[in-house]
Amino acid sequence: MRSDAVKTGIERAPHRSLLRALGYTGWEIDQPFVGVVNSYSEVIPGHIHLRQIADAVKAGIRSGGGTPFEVGTIGVCDGIAMNHAGMKYSLASRELVADSVETVVQGHAFDAMVLISNCDKIVPGMLMAAARVNVPTMVVSGGPMLTGRWRGEVADLNTVFMGVGSVVAGTMTAEELTELETRACPGCGSCSGMFTANTMNCLTEALGLGLPGHGTIPAVESRRIQLAKDAGRQVMTLLSRDIKPLDILTRDAFYNAFAVDMALGGSTNTVLHMIAIAHEAGLDIPLTELNAISGRTPHLCRMSPVAGGHHIEDLDRAGGIQAVMQELARIGLLNTDAITVTGRSLGENLANARLEDREVIRSPEEPYSASGGLAILFGNLAPDGAVIKTAAVPKEKRVYEGRARVFDSEDAATKAILNRAFAKGDVIVIRYEGPRGGPGMREMLTPTSVLSGMGMDGEVALLTDGRFSGATRGIAIGHISPEAAARGPIAAIEDGDLVRIDIPNRALDLLVEPAEVQRRLEALPEWSCPVERGYLRRYAGLVTSANTGAVFAE
Repeated sequence: MRSDAVKTGIERAPHRSLLRALGYTGWEIDQPFVGVVNSYSEVIPGHIHLRQIADAVKAGIRSGGGTPFEVGTIGVCDGIAMNHAGMKYSLASRELVADSVETVVQGHAFDAMVLISNCDKIVPGMLMAAARVNVPTMVVSGGPMLTGRWRGEVADLNTVFMGVGSVVAGTMTAEELTELETRACPGCGSCSGMFTANTMNCLTEALGLGLPGHGTIPAVESRRIQLAKDAGRQVMTLLSRDIKPLDILTRDAFYNAFAVDMALGGSTNTVLHMIAIAHEAGLDIPLTELNAISGRTPHLCRMSPVAGGHHIEDLDRAGGIQAVMQELARIGLLNTDAITVTGRSLGENLANARLEDREVIRSPEEPYSASGGLAILFGNLAPDGAVIKTAAVPKEKRVYEGRARVFDSEDAATKAILNRAFAKGDVIVIRYEGPRGGPGMREMLTPTSVLSGMGMDGEVALLTDGRFSGATRGIAIGHISPEAAARGPIAAIEDGDLVRIDIPNRALDLLVEPAEVQRRLEALPEWSCPVERGYLRRYAGLVTSANTGAVFAE
């Protein structure tokens, strides 16, 4: 066992003495050591209940003959960090999470680990660590929040963000918005739509690192506690069989997960995170391959934040991710031989799936669209790619041409939107918000949701080298690479330039002569980091482009 390095032999008597100081008995010290890395937090609704999840995991580990050691890691709530300087730390925190998991697991020579998380950057950070450390691992999520209800309608966090735009537009009063904010988020769990957190939890299940139900069982249900106990017990089986993350995180597993992502119409942020996780697993997945996966994968689920979409609790009742995968496997889009943390193949797991509601999970023969809900766009404005959630774009707007309205920060763009300093048909460009330029590649839900609340999300387009929230809908294109801080073409756009978006042909172009674009780029001053000290300055010096997952340069 790896843990022999800290407990076996006379020279390890001091180590054992410290373990006894923690209250561990001799027989507990003799058992395998399992790190339980818990991202519990009192500032993240998706994590406020993770102590209970951790207790269930530890009970499962003990019942399987292991000795659990619970440790913590950090997290940032994207909703609370949104639209101020705090959001610069959100994506950057992913690397801290991965590094902290690696550090504590390696530092204490744990034999196996269970990673407990729920929200945006914490989930991918833990998955990156799982691939990097490569000891037998189970991942356990805290589960999705239930939807709220307001005046007879379903509500969630995005409803509140959109409410801000409705107040600006004069279609909602400030008092009504206050009433809405008290009803939209009824309790613990990751925000209830197919936003980034829930998409990543669903893809964790699709990758094979989470048990069936991992992505969709609501946070408040007893099934979530049962799943946590099962995960704790199952990690001991993985240890006995020496099944490790890199046995599971194969190219086939990633292709399976991307197919599920396309069928769900998940968050655009998953592209960034999945590429980063693949990087840790030693795999290179070019963005061009994602268009190939999207092209052959039908869009089966219409999920919030798409207008009229279902929520995660509805997907769970309909059969969850296992039922979605069963449909994809039926038409040959998944590799069902892929091994999973159950110790069985994906195909064996899917034999137990049951599809309960065709309103929520359509058949491949009657999809919402024949191709997937995400696409990668290329062109002279995005030579290295950009990402859009096609599922959230009205079909009549999938070819769009408009005049650029350019802003060098989210703050400036949001102020202009709130002041209605734009016109129908504009292309709002938000730049210098990329991984390096932000620094931190802020997620920008406020500008998109305010436009939605104004009823303008289909009337203007938004482009950025930063990110848009998984809750975003409309013509919102993010991750434009290279970013402005790296003198990407987005840095050359000027107010009034024509921009053409052609989603069917996967194209994003600036309709300006190449020589003029080059002249503008050469005239730009050298970019300098706007942060003088601290983690963000170090982050800006290490982070790579969005098209490579915004990982650190090695």
